[in-house]
Amino acid sequence: MDGPSGGCPPAAAAAAAAPSRAKLPLGIVFSTALFCGEGAAAAVLCLSYGHSDDRFWLALTVFFVLCPSVLVQLTLIFVHRDLSRDRPLVLLMHLLQLGPVIRCMEALVVYCWSGKEEEPYVTITRKRRLRQGYEVEMEQEVGHSVRRLATHRNAFKRMAVIQAFLGSTPQLTLQLYISILEKYVPAARAVLMGICLVSVTYGALVCNILAIQVKYDDYKVQLRPLAFLCIVLWRSLEISTRVAVLVLFSTVFKHWIIPIALANLLVVFFLPWVQFWRSGTRLPDNIEKNFSRVGTVVVLCAFTLLYASINMFCWSAVQLKLADRDLIDKSQNWGRLAVYYVARLAENTALVILWYFFKTDVYENICTPLLVVQLLLGYCLGIYFMLLFFQYLHPCRQLFQHNVADFLHCVCCRRHTPGTPLRLQAPHEPGVRHSIV
Repeated sequence: MDGPSGGCPPAAAAAAAAPSRAKLPLGIVFSTALFCGEGAAAAVLCLSYGHSDDRFWLALTVFFVLCPSVLVQLTLIFVHRDLSRDRPLVLLMHLLQLGPVIRCMEALVVYCWSGKEEEPYVTITRKRRLRQGYEVEMEQEVGHSVRRLATHRNAFKRMAVIQAFLGSTPQLTLQLYISILEKYVPAARAVLMGICLVSVTYGALVCNILAIQVKYDDYKVQLRPLAFLCIVLWRSLEISTRVAVLVLFSTVFKHWIIPIALANLLVVFFLPWVQFWRSGTRLPDNIEKNFSRVGTVVVLCAFTLLYASINMFCWSAVQLKLADRDLIDKSQNWGRLAVYYVARLAENTALVILWYFFKTDVYENICTPLLVVQLLLGYCLGIYFMLLFFQYLHPCRQLFQHNVADFLHCVCCRRHTPGTPLRLQAPHEPGVRHSIV
């Protein structure tokens, strides 16, 4: 499907520059609520583990709360560049692991004060918007308040991804594993698993939004409600079935799950570095001016680790390209998407079938064949919603050179080569003229 030619109808001239209005930071409030809710639920659950003397589960639960929390504090400090500023209260709140709370309060104060006083604009942004197959150029004056809120939003988007895939996903996997072993789900654990599932789904949704914004930086991107719902269904089915398969397999093959998880993590971790090494280019120098080469490598390794953690449970929506200035491959590669989901579906199928044949008496009260079918169908249904989003609901689908239908048609054409044409001959009768139309 070819993209639009870029021309505009007479009525679609470039919009004049207008001051942009600050929007209510709902995403910041929601991310902060998830962060605080997960921490509070984990604290209540840790108290119950302490009363029952389950020190091992207590230690793992605390680890999966503190480790991502520290990374979240460092991310917020890094984005806001607070180390070079005199802000002792903010740094103290970060040391107390309450950085998102003070940042959320700052964003709400900025939003409440925006628009009450006329402020000079900082810059003018030019974006394109797709309307009925045409590109409309828009200019907006960005003031101090809008710019500060944009910085807060960028920081909280990265915080949501880190919290989801380095904290919530391991926590959800751990608590589900404990629930299966104990055959009992207390209220505190159920609440924590519910919050973790919401956090992971929201983090995957943010991954999709960030990927679209990075790939189509010149365009004003806005998801429609139906596209938003489609992504939520796609990501929740994909992640929940993946976690369930890994947990079921780990209950039977306790020693094999570790090498399988490490293989998934290390392959995706080293793949961008191998591609970077083969390209022969230098490390990007635009990450931070004050960073040395060692600091740049450390930041890139942490970024690659997050990328590998995302791909262990779901599609990351972007491909790392360390040789690029933006660190992201902006091309729409349907081949990589297809390879990922085919490989992941095959892996899930193999793991759940192995669990089915070697399951223990723990699952004697469960219809295991139905559970296997439900898990595989759930993952396939997640793939269906993913295809539906890219084919019909993607906000920039008009810019695709090829869409999902074109890719599937190309694959089918390769599999079914055209047969030899029939050689028709006209019957020959003396004195009669024939023709083949």
